[in-house]
Amino acid sequence: MSEHHLMVIGADRVDAAESSEVLSPYDGRVLGTVPVGTTEHIDAAVAAAGAALAAGAPPTHERAAILDRLADALTARHEEFAQSISAEAAKPIATARVEASRAIDTARFSAAVARTLTSEALTPDASSAGVGKTAFVKKVPIGVVGAISPFNFPLNLVCHKVAPAIAAGCPVVLKPASSTPLTAILLAEVLLDECGLPPGFLNVVTCPGRTAAHLVEHDDVAMITFTGSPPVGWNIRATAPRKKVSLELGNNSPIVIEPDVDPAVAAAKLKVAAFGYAGQTCISTQRIYVHEDIATAFTEAMADQARSLVVGDPADPATEVSSLIDAGETERVAAWVDEATAAGATLVCGGTMVDGVLAPTVLADVTDDMKVSCVEVFGPVVGIATYTDYEDALARANASSYGLQAAVFTHDIGRALRAAEVLDYGAVLVNESPSWRADHMPYGGIRDSGNTREGPAYTVREMLEDRVVVIQA
Repeated sequence: MSEHHLMVIGADRVDAAESSEVLSPYDGRVLGTVPVGTTEHIDAAVAAAGAALAAGAPPTHERAAILDRLADALTARHEEFAQSISAEAAKPIATARVEASRAIDTARFSAAVARTLTSEALTPDASSAGVGKTAFVKKVPIGVVGAISPFNFPLNLVCHKVAPAIAAGCPVVLKPASSTPLTAILLAEVLLDECGLPPGFLNVVTCPGRTAAHLVEHDDVAMITFTGSPPVGWNIRATAPRKKVSLELGNNSPIVIEPDVDPAVAAAKLKVAAFGYAGQTCISTQRIYVHEDIATAFTEAMADQARSLVVGDPADPATEVSSLIDAGETERVAAWVDEATAAGATLVCGGTMVDGVLAPTVLADVTDDMKVSCVEVFGPVVGIATYTDYEDALARANASSYGLQAAVFTHDIGRALRAAEVLDYGAVLVNESPSWRADHMPYGGIRDSGNTREGPAYTVREMLEDRVVVIQA
């Protein structure tokens, strides 16, 4: 019998008139049910958050201690969280354990940020009008934060919103992804029941995306933080022009591989980057531009790596690639592969279903106008194109509506520095896949990829307002 999970609103656990099943993307079994939240539930959650804000956040040292207790709880319950992630996201359990470990880091980094928050002293007498005055900038919480999180990291990307908000003293109303809400509810219960977070500082409303529009438009919400698709994100930005809106969106990560690189080494490095969690990460390796001198060797090596991946049940520790989040996504990705081959791409390996899972797919002879190149695939597919001129390859890597992370592989320091200068992305990696991220670094993009940087120190900045205090001596 699957468990019915309740929403978290203030100090209460709240049900709704209707419920929704959370299904395993791999085998369709029911993992649990959650209430179908309404606009009234969002109103109640925002009111609870507003009351918590009005009552005042715990002192900074206590907020840091809450985050340290969260890190300890995530450590103690590491396997429980990993199993929850794996079940509802069809994330291979080995990969889910990595996510659970990263969330511990995210909590620890957020605690460190809380402990090192500082005010800024001003110099009023730099103006003749300021003689005899003392002034400083006090950092205050921006207000109630509406957080909308995606399915692909049901724990760590929730932590990247919630933990910095706790550090900043901002209450949160969280709308988790409809397909992966169970881990977020578990996180909220741990924070409130075990870590001492005061009621109202984290509220979880499980509702459809269309209902979440009410959270975006709510007059008492000061900031929206959203991770998801560009169309939805930019629509939120347009809908809430008077709010701070922080967006972390998509990408179609490019890599340029120079001929001085061992193709087998590069392919081995890109194996997990391209196909880990079936390519369902914003920085999954997607477009590979390889110099024609090593293109054949690299393509063969990449195909060998793809074929070596274990495909199947996410609960099996050996599994590296499992189901996409739903059948519709599987059909879409398979259709894009078929469309590319019909337009002249070569199917090197994959493109078939193995035990209900789309096999890791390598396409060669990909052109820049194919969907598998110019639109985010969000599936286990990489496309290989060749080049002869390095500057041309960099230009092709730049020719994208996205701008999150990009990479080059080369042993020429001049060419590496040239890539860092030219590639117009939030991050440029050298001899590392564009799918690499550490949780304390400023992570984010430009253009269709978003408008902010995440990482606790950077997120906390977004969640604080400057209040200038002037004192006449």
